[in-house]
Amino acid sequence: MKTGLVVGKFCPLHKGHEALIAFAQARCDRLVILSYTKPEFADCPPERRAAWLAALYPEATRLVLDDAALAVFAMKKGAPPCTLPHNDAPAEDHRAFVAWVCQTMLGLTVQRVFTSEDYGDGFADALARDFGHPVEHVAFDPARSGVPVSGTLLRGDRVSHRAFLSEPVRRSLVRRVALIGGESTGKTMLAAALAADLGTCWVPEYGRELWEQRSGELRYEDMLAIAHEQVAREDRARADAEGWLICDTTPLVTAFYSEALFGGIDTALEALAARRYDHLFLCAADFPFVQDGTRRDAAFRQRQNDWYRGRLDRAGVSYTVVSGSVADRRTHVHSQLGLAHPA
Repeated sequence: MKTGLVVGKFCPLHKGHEALIAFAQARCDRLVILSYTKPEFADCPPERRAAWLAALYPEATRLVLDDAALAVFAMKKGAPPCTLPHNDAPAEDHRAFVAWVCQTMLGLTVQRVFTSEDYGDGFADALARDFGHPVEHVAFDPARSGVPVSGTLLRGDRVSHRAFLSEPVRRSLVRRVALIGGESTGKTMLAAALAADLGTCWVPEYGRELWEQRSGELRYEDMLAIAHEQVAREDRARADAEGWLICDTTPLVTAFYSEALFGGIDTALEALAARRYDHLFLCAADFPFVQDGTRRDAAFRQRQNDWYRGRLDRAGVSYTVVSGSVADRRTHVHSQLGLAHPA
C-alpha cells in the first residue's frame, strides 16, 4: 500500500495545488496533505485552510498546523513543546519537521512525496533517511505550464486571478464590508456606489423591504426573522461577489429596532447582532434629514447612531466613522480598504 504526501502553505489553495493533489491521488493508495506556514498570511488562517481541504478532499488524511495546535498536541502527550519552522528556515529544518509530524503526530511514514519544486529530490532523500525506507519523489509540472498560478500571484491580486480559485475557496475569501447608521445617513447610496466602484454586488436591507410589504406593520418575532434572512442573503450573495461584498445593514441594526419598537431583543437576535465583518463603517448623521414618509426625525437618527457607537465600543468592535458627501465617504472607505481613490 503506497502512502503519498503533499505539503504546502495553500495560502490560498488554488487550482495549481488542486492539480498537484489530483495527480498525487491517482498515484497512491492513501494521501496525506500537510499545510503549515510561519508567519501566517492574511485571509488564510489555519481553520480556513482546513475547511478548504475538508471540502475538496474529504477522503485524504489532512493536517493543518500552527504553533497553537502543536502546543495542544505537546500538552496532551506530555511532550516537550515544538514550534513550526519559519518559512525562511533552512530546508533541513523543514524536512526534519515534516518527518516528525508524519511519525509522531500521524503515526505513519510515506513512500512517495509529490511536488512541483526543484527541492523535491532532496526532500524525498531526507524523509527516506528519517523513515528508514526508500521515499520516491514524483514531480508534477515543475514549469507550472498546466496551471500558471502561484500563491504569491494570488495574494498580490486575487480579484484579477479569481479564475484560479475553486468555488469554496473564492467564496470564503470574499471580504464583507458592512454599513450601518441611522435613518437618512446615506447608507444605501453609499452601498450602491461602493459596489459599482468595486465591480461587485451589494445586499440591500431586508428589514425595510419587509416593512414596506407589511405596510409598516411588524411584530416582535419579525425582528429575529429579519436578521436571519439578512444573514442568509449575505451568504448567498458571496457566490456572485468579486472580492468584496457590500452589506447595507447588519443584524445590529435590527437589534436596535427591536429594542426601540418593542422594548426588548431576543437572545438569538443578540447573538446575531455580534456578527463580525471584515470592515464596518458607521455613517455619520451629518446629512440633511430627509423625511420620505417612513422615517422618524433627526433626533431619532442621532439616537440610533449613539446606540450603535455604545454597543460597538462596549464590545470592542473596530469601526470607522465616515462623514461628508457620498464622494467623501467613498474616498474614505477606499482608503480604509487599501484601494485607490474612486474615479
